[in-house]
Amino acid sequence: MKEFDYIIIGGGCAGLSLAYELDIHQKLKDKTLAIIEPRDEYKKDKTWSFWRVTPHNFDDCIKKSWGTFTINIPKNTKHVECLNTPYQTIDSGLFYQKIINKLKQNTNVNFFKSIREINTENSFVFNSVSDLEESKNNLWQHFSGIEIETNKDFFDDEIFNLMDFDCDQKDNVHFFYTLPFSKTKALIETTWISNLNDNSLKDYDKQLKNYIENKLKIKNYKINFKETGAIPLFHPKNIKKLNQMEIGTAGNMTRLSTGYTFLNIQEQSRYIRENIENITKTKIFSLDKKYQFLDNIFLKVLKNNPKKMAQIFYKMFNCPSNTVINFLSNRSSIYEDISIISKMPKWIFLKQLF
Repeated sequence: MKEFDYIIIGGGCAGLSLAYELDIHQKLKDKTLAIIEPRDEYKKDKTWSFWRVTPHNFDDCIKKSWGTFTINIPKNTKHVECLNTPYQTIDSGLFYQKIINKLKQNTNVNFFKSIREINTENSFVFNSVSDLEESKNNLWQHFSGIEIETNKDFFDDEIFNLMDFDCDQKDNVHFFYTLPFSKTKALIETTWISNLNDNSLKDYDKQLKNYIENKLKIKNYKINFKETGAIPLFHPKNIKKLNQMEIGTAGNMTRLSTGYTFLNIQEQSRYIRENIENITKTKIFSLDKKYQFLDNIFLKVLKNNPKKMAQIFYKMFNCPSNTVINFLSNRSSIYEDISIISKMPKWIFLKQLF
């Protein structure tokens, strides 16, 4: 069986981002790479969104950017500007197409369906796949969304709705999320923060239909696209292995308090590319430990006080928008951290320290 210098297990967002980063910077000019991915074809299957706080390689895959958003709880709505750090959505179909077309031009890159097809003995492995099936009792951000199209103008496509908490919470944390791509098209998602054991929270189609028809008052629409997923709000327990590095969610690139991962993956990919010549001795890239500390406290509060979380999220945006966005995007200064913490209910958070 053929040997490769590098192997990437999992050809999803993390695996392809790393392969693309290595390829465009000529790191695969004299090195071979195998990508292990079981899917038969690449097609649009999800969307990735984030505030653009740092440059990335995929401006040409942006489906839409927004400079204003809303967050609302029953009887109150807050409008927030983010012109300096616009919120962007990546179309996974464009992302896959761009990267696959580029990698196909490099004869040193090969795709395989199974790791058993190649010899791994002398390779360095980047693994983006974790087995999280036994972790259903932990907190997850699970969601389902549909892109709908109306037969007449309905949406204000200059503003997106980050969180609409004016919905049934069922003793958990629940909100709807709306990204208007045009005046007639929008992605609408129902999102829960809970464990995965309660199937009563997973009637996503019913939730979306009720929200669209009874809350948004849209009666006539067609569905163009659907996505469903679950993001772990906990870090996988990785056993350190010789000549292997975990990447993406498997490598703890998901921000636990938000579920945001895309830009963290891009940073990790750049770090690996910069250190690829000495990768066996390179330290593992990780998010700042202060965010791990703060997120763990936040998630304890969420788990123990789900009914108060809508108000807590809403109060967070009493801070200047750039402060909140920097905090949610791992870019905040200590002063911004203090500003965020000052808006939180003190006693609820202090209790989680002990």
